Amino acid sequence: MGTPKKGINTICTHEGEIHDEQFKGAISPLYMSTSYAFEDVEVKRYPRYFNTPNQVALSQKIAALEHAEAAMVFGSGMAAISTALLAFLKAGDHVVLQKTLYGGTYNFVNEEFSKYGIEYSFTDGLEPQDFETKIKGNTKVIFVETPSNPLLTITDLKAISNMAKKHGLVSMIDNTFASPVNQNPIDFGIDIIIHSATKYMGGHSDICAGAVASTQENMERIFQLAKNLGGSLSDYTVWLLERSIKTMGIRVKAQNTNAQHMAEYLAAHSDINKVYYPGLPDHPGHELAKTQMSGFGGMLSFELDQAYDASQFQKALKLIKPSMSLAGVESTVLSPTQTSHALIGPEERKNQGIADGLIRFSVGIEEPEDLIFDIEQALKEIKKGNKAGLFKEQLTK
Repeated sequence: MGTPKKGINTICTHEGEIHDEQFKGAISPLYMSTSYAFEDVEVKRYPRYFNTPNQVALSQKIAALEHAEAAMVFGSGMAAISTALLAFLKAGDHVVLQKTLYGGTYNFVNEEFSKYGIEYSFTDGLEPQDFETKIKGNTKVIFVETPSNPLLTITDLKAISNMAKKHGLVSMIDNTFASPVNQNPIDFGIDIIIHSATKYMGGHSDICAGAVASTQENMERIFQLAKNLGGSLSDYTVWLLERSIKTMGIRVKAQNTNAQHMAEYLAAHSDINKVYYPGLPDHPGHELAKTQMSGFGGMLSFELDQAYDASQFQKALKLIKPSMSLAGVESTVLSPTQTSHALIGPEERKNQGIADGLIRFSVGIEEPEDLIFDIEQALKEIKKGNKAGLFKEQLTK
């Protein structure tokens, strides 16, 4: 009888643990040392070399979650993204990136690649042919993000994988919005998986980290650059992240359920113009998402009716927090034009379909009824304010 395949919650809880042989504690001990012996040891450990006991153990857990051979943890999601890209690109190379990406990634490519002599092209759409038409003789990497930030667009992972293999390219994905709970791109042939571990892996809005998972060969190449760039993560944060991932399966599944509930509520609301969520049947990527995701995620975006000001609405919320990041157990909202996509400029935001009134909604684990009540009271408050302002305007005429 073979060993049964472990479930997601079992992997989250038990893979990549350090067993406490001395005191038999139930959790991984924390090794805070930044200096280790170099003589008569099998491994010369050093934090910047990503090989302290806690760093190694957490990397094993993340690799197991993403069905990968190996993984590394970084000081931030952007440290993971930038190191992975630069490990496979040099002066004279070219990379194809999808049109809709996290603003930090877009800004990094636009601002930094020309300094290194790296060429790049963004696609005009998300269909396989939109990528293929951008491939050139010196193309080395295809980079995608699905679901994307902030419009939750869906990209065909199998098509991207097949295209990359056809042209001898390395395929990379930012898998942050899905998390390993909802999507495992390696199963569809994607080479390198990247996460902002600050988000669903951390899950409590108190950790900043990144992660990359791939084959042992690819991770060795990434390591050779990473040790020089110095984007390692402190062992205390590594330990906290390992603790947080233990509950990721439970958290994300609860957020999936809540986000579906909230998306359906918002889609039926007369004061909401549009909802972006792959779990809705009218989402352009709904059918595709069903084939490559086991859950639709805890992220959605929506546009208020033009009669409402997005900033006023967020200020009127009492339970849902206007906040810069996402994926915590608490529900948060933000305006991408003022935060995640502020640096890419109004023209490019318009090109990507990011309206000024767009609100990104990271759904937490609260009861949906409480979230709905908060949204309703905020809309009511704005309506009352609008009426008072109109009455005052009429009086002054």
